[in-house]
Amino acid sequence: MNEIHNWVFSITKFSIITHILSKLPRKSSKGSERGGSDNSENHVVYSKSGNSHDVDVGHNHGSNDSLIGLNVSPDEDLAFLYNEPLPVFKDVSNSEKPNLFVKKLGLCCVVFDFTDPTKHVKEKDIKRHVLVEMVDYVTSANAKFSEAVIVEVVKMIYLNIFRTLSPQPRDVNFVDGLEVEDDEPLMDPAWPHLQIVYELFLRFVASHELDAKVAKRYINRSFILKLLDLFDSEDPRERDYLKMTLHRVYGKFMVHRSFIRKAINNIFYGVIFETEKHNGIAELLEILGSVINGFALPLKDEHKLFLVRALIPLHKPKCLAMYHQQLSYCIAQFVEKDCKLADTIIRGLLKYWPITNSSKEVMFLGELEEVLEATHTPEFQRCTVPLFRRIALCLNSPHFQVAERALFLWNNSHIQNLIKHSRKVILPIVLPSLEKNARSHWNQAVHNLTLNVRKIFSDLDPNLFNQCLQEFEEYESKQDEVTMRREATWKHLEELAANNSRLSEHLLVQ
Repeated sequence: MNEIHNWVFSITKFSIITHILSKLPRKSSKGSERGGSDNSENHVVYSKSGNSHDVDVGHNHGSNDSLIGLNVSPDEDLAFLYNEPLPVFKDVSNSEKPNLFVKKLGLCCVVFDFTDPTKHVKEKDIKRHVLVEMVDYVTSANAKFSEAVIVEVVKMIYLNIFRTLSPQPRDVNFVDGLEVEDDEPLMDPAWPHLQIVYELFLRFVASHELDAKVAKRYINRSFILKLLDLFDSEDPRERDYLKMTLHRVYGKFMVHRSFIRKAINNIFYGVIFETEKHNGIAELLEILGSVINGFALPLKDEHKLFLVRALIPLHKPKCLAMYHQQLSYCIAQFVEKDCKLADTIIRGLLKYWPITNSSKEVMFLGELEEVLEATHTPEFQRCTVPLFRRIALCLNSPHFQVAERALFLWNNSHIQNLIKHSRKVILPIVLPSLEKNARSHWNQAVHNLTLNVRKIFSDLDPNLFNQCLQEFEEYESKQDEVTMRREATWKHLEELAANNSRLSEHLLVQ
């Protein structure tokens, strides 16, 4: 470690001296002949905030103290870097390849402005070819990457992909729970280069020649947090590469696994309690689906808390449709791992059940079916009453898709078997809804499905069905009597009010 600190200190010292020398006046006027070194329009744009107009080939970022290099500003320095072509890997010996790899990495630390396609066309093309060549080199590497190489790779990745994302408006419109946006997703104009940089990093992390014990000092927590920040990118291509990259990092660096899970949790908390919008929730959940699948049994309390505090509340945001498929998969993984969690999950769904959003309600019913498929009888019986009170309300929904989706639950043989064992509790709850549908629901498909479900109960236990039907008819007749008494009471009150009015008029006349 002392050697590393000494190396970092010497690099820092050299950087400071170079920075001082760069401030001294130049003897040659070649820079001004090509447009002048003070003309910011001829500079390549790079800065972490996107506001600088210099070429940055290794500025010190955040807490990664090892990522220290030089600042190259004028175009003449850019020309110096790119006008002397480096040899290709096949033209040098194996012993020289690591040094050549480091030189090529330094060349790719220059980040260009892609908002103007007419600027630095030649240099951009050179960089793209160098990046492609380095991807092939990393893929075919047959010797361990040295610490110096690891530092340079991380520095190049750091400078190229970590940037401030364009601010996106949070006032997104939703219609029936579905996101509606007029604008297309923002596509990064730098993607032709970014894609190759991501591919290089992905293959570097996946390489068997990378020593995780050494690399973890540079692919550290600060680096991972910046990687997670990029998941809010509007570009779906970038989010897809980030998903694959973070998954590889999670698999490679066991020491960072707990931290990655907690950092993802914090993103979820922000969405649940603050913003209700994040572009990368689906990708993060996709990673977690694979992670949950690998959890050892019995599940740790940490993992159960993650389910209760993060995954279940993720049903609350209005943008659920953006990531519901991935969220539903994660929930199902927990039930398959530990069937005793089914009761907790079902009660959680009931807690966040949408009341006025029909499209979201259809999604909840679909997810509920997946959970019930993995639920055993003891867990099912613990939540039967609140669950079927909600299902009974869905059966009577005027939105035909909600009523239809609820009735489809009886088409599932496992769920039908669960209902069979708890029919004495369930039938009294749902029969009134079934009878109302059979008599008066406007949709023919719902009407036919209702008759099928009604027949299932009738064939399953005719005595119980007739008893419940009789109780429902008695209840209805009592309700008719109550309605008649209420109407008579109101009529009596109206007559009293009319008599009082006439009496008041008579007294006023006298």
